[in-house]
Amino acid sequence: MGYKEEFKFWLEDDYFDADTKAELAGIANDEKEIEDRFYRELEFGTGGLRGVIGAGTNRINIYTVRKATQGLANYILKQGTQEKGVAIAYDSRFMSPEFADEAALCLAANGIKAYVFDALRPTPELSFALRTLGCTAGIVVTASHNPPEYNGYKVYWEDGAQVTAPKDKEIITEVQAISDYHTVKTMDKEEAMKAGLYQVIGAEIDDAYMVELKKQVIHPEIIQEVAEDIKIVYTPLCGTGNVPVRRVLKELGFKNVYVVPEQEKPDPKFTTLDYPNPEDPKAFTYAINLAKEKDADIILATDPDADRLGVYAKDAKTGEYVAFTGNMSGMLIAEYLLREKKKTGTMPENPAMVTTIVTTNMTFPITEKYDVKLIEVLTGFKFIGEQIKLFEQSGSNNYVFGLEESYGCLAGTHARDKDAIVAVMCLCEVAAYCKKNNQTLWDMMLEMYEAYGYFKETQYTITLKGIDGSKQIAAIMDKLRQNPPKMIGDAQVLKFRDYQEDKVIDMVTGAETKTGLPKSNVLYFELPNNCWCCARPSGTEPKIKFYMGVVGSSLDDAQAKVEKLTEDLKALL
Repeated sequence: MGYKEEFKFWLEDDYFDADTKAELAGIANDEKEIEDRFYRELEFGTGGLRGVIGAGTNRINIYTVRKATQGLANYILKQGTQEKGVAIAYDSRFMSPEFADEAALCLAANGIKAYVFDALRPTPELSFALRTLGCTAGIVVTASHNPPEYNGYKVYWEDGAQVTAPKDKEIITEVQAISDYHTVKTMDKEEAMKAGLYQVIGAEIDDAYMVELKKQVIHPEIIQEVAEDIKIVYTPLCGTGNVPVRRVLKELGFKNVYVVPEQEKPDPKFTTLDYPNPEDPKAFTYAINLAKEKDADIILATDPDADRLGVYAKDAKTGEYVAFTGNMSGMLIAEYLLREKKKTGTMPENPAMVTTIVTTNMTFPITEKYDVKLIEVLTGFKFIGEQIKLFEQSGSNNYVFGLEESYGCLAGTHARDKDAIVAVMCLCEVAAYCKKNNQTLWDMMLEMYEAYGYFKETQYTITLKGIDGSKQIAAIMDKLRQNPPKMIGDAQVLKFRDYQEDKVIDMVTGAETKTGLPKSNVLYFELPNNCWCCARPSGTEPKIKFYMGVVGSSLDDAQAKVEKLTEDLKALL
């Protein structure tokens, strides 16, 4: 069926409700808009769905959510694990509660019990909940840090991580096999509850989650010692973090936690934000103003689904607040955890830290210093979560910490996804340790740079929307794959990794080896002196991302090197 026929079907068929038809009638004379909404199915990728809210096959709406859930239900039924049920959480976005219910009622109509949170919750708590309840799968309705017109739907499996191979592809196959919306099941909510197929969950999971979080604290006595003195400003960026962050910090004894009032409550419009992303400096405008007023030591921001953490800390010399990248805040937590576990004799046997291939290379000297195995995985925290499962199955290692460059990390194994609530808790403990020793987090960061090298990373992103954009992104990747550059600027490419083809080519000798990781459309260029560049199309947005890393002899030297590498890359493209 072409996009015009699909549009006509949605506009006329009794399956679709009056509001949907009215919305589509409003674009009946806009050929370009009709094409964009119906030229394809909203892709159910390896993590799930993400798209603009609205009517159409290329939008996220109750029908595309229901269809995706029917595919998941079919997969669960084939696995024979339907008795375990599915846990569902949702964030503060438009339509999140409605999409959560649509998913729950589709599952219920297929005889699969849904455990649905009574209100919005952080994504990592869903990961915790499904393992606590012994569910076969989990769903989170969220579009993370995307603009307000977006929503999304992520699928987790029984280990608490987002689905990985081969299950991800198998679920996608089930979703794609549904060609007729009329075959998608649903049922009345009251009937589902009476049948015991829809159960509301809440406080009991929250309490158990808090217990697990607090197990990650190494020095509660240090927190108590400085609790009256340290000042923390926090913003949940109008999302899900407000309640659990305030609760855990209060229960640990922190006395001076100031929440940005303009961004405290859930707000699907993200009225005070251009972009609800803790990577965006503008997201911190209100928080920095409050920090200056309160003379705060640190500023923390969690994204709307509270799986990622942004950080600013005071520079004692200038009095200004310095922004930390995800790599920097992750390294602060990693250094503290590894050092203090070693010092207190609480480091497990065969400890391992897991990072992604685009995370800072500072992980290498840190893990070497503390005799911790370092494992690199593909981009995406689900691959870090998968390693925890593999460790438990094989007994080979014990997970200590995991992080990715995009402001996500996990201490502990209570969840199998990045967890900004535990990251806040850990970073506040690190800040307390610094406060006791008359330091700031920035002082500690500078000490680490001096010890390990001035590692600096950046990203260069090209956004190309629509059908033509997808083709352009594919063309860029093909060009780099078919003719990998021997030089990027004046830097020689030492090795070229093509994860799609599972090969590593030594560009000097021509020798070829395997990457050892699952196939993925990612290209990686190893450069001299611990420098590197990586190309990867986004799985959720119309973008191609280039990640880069360098190491310098000072902050200025590292900055100059990363700027030059960025310009050299642009010239190459």
